[in-house]
Amino acid sequence: MYDFHYYNPVRIYFGKDQVNQLKEAVAPYGPRILLVYGGGSIKRTGLYDRVLSQLREAGKTVFELPGVMPNPRTEKVYEGIELCRRENIDFLLAVGGGSVIDCCKAIAVGAKTDRDFWQTFFINGEPAADAIPLGTILTIPATGSEMDMSAVITNWATSEKNNYDSPLIYPRFSILDPTLTFTLPKNQMANGIVDTMSHIFELYFSPPDEDNVTDYLAEGLLRALIRAARAAMADPTDYDARADLMWTSSVALCGMLNNGKKTDWASHCIEHPISALFDVAHGAGLAVVHPNYLEYVRSCAPAKFARFAQRVWEVDPAGKSQDELAVEGIRRVKAFFRELGAPATLAELGVGEADIDRIADLTDLSCWSYKPLTREDVVNILRMAL
Repeated sequence: MYDFHYYNPVRIYFGKDQVNQLKEAVAPYGPRILLVYGGGSIKRTGLYDRVLSQLREAGKTVFELPGVMPNPRTEKVYEGIELCRRENIDFLLAVGGGSVIDCCKAIAVGAKTDRDFWQTFFINGEPAADAIPLGTILTIPATGSEMDMSAVITNWATSEKNNYDSPLIYPRFSILDPTLTFTLPKNQMANGIVDTMSHIFELYFSPPDEDNVTDYLAEGLLRALIRAARAAMADPTDYDARADLMWTSSVALCGMLNNGKKTDWASHCIEHPISALFDVAHGAGLAVVHPNYLEYVRSCAPAKFARFAQRVWEVDPAGKSQDELAVEGIRRVKAFFRELGAPATLAELGVGEADIDRIADLTDLSCWSYKPLTREDVVNILRMAL
């Protein structure tokens, strides 16, 4: 394993009715809270009323920023920044999935600088000097944003979807109640499961490839994720399955699976332009891109791909070469995504061959990969996905 530093300060409240801990969780922070959320689902399920009740019991004054969209956009961040400055907001509370949380994180750093948040942080990558503290109540397990220091924002005007990392945007706490996911539509479930699995893949399929603790953790999480996904799809109210899905999505990106690893984010680099151009769900885009990317690079690490097939999918190695095992492991991934109802082709996302060059032009080629990617490689991978 490579040398590493590890730090994660997020306090987790996990389990049924942990929303009732919100009053305690926000107590250390100032009185003026901005509640950030997406559409109307938190109101239909009663979560909105529960949150407001807890905040009022805590003596907080609540302001609201509703309407955060999937693939959160710069304009919503600017709206939040202006609101924070006007109302002198002390704390941000994100209630929703990764889009809401990422929007909150961008607002948190943007409200504390006089410069343009997009250019300063998401283009230039400058370190933030300050941020409004934030917490989360997770309703869609997928991105792991509730337990990491990253945010992804889309600039619709420029077709850019960029990432920003800062230790200042770790949530101070995250409330994870698996019952809040019971009412998720199946397509959102599928996208979240794919997103989680893709995150683990990005960390697992990278050096060192010899047996190590971090890879064993990744293999165990993948096995748990597959089992829980099937159980939750069969019974959306299976609490244990939902709990495993929720905790796996958080652990996948809390930093533990990065420890001692090179890490490979090439699939995300290819998918981000697809989301930015066509506004497709990130998980749906990854369901198309990631299996084809794995197919494209499998020959660069045959032993790792063969081990993946055996340990995660329990493929019998008898009479099979490493490459045959690798091919079967990737086939199982594709079949599993199909089983979930996720898309398998670019055409299902509304993307055609005429769009490939534009996607390739917008792809960040700086991500590490077993096979250092060129623009031509990206085009080849996208054509495989047609």
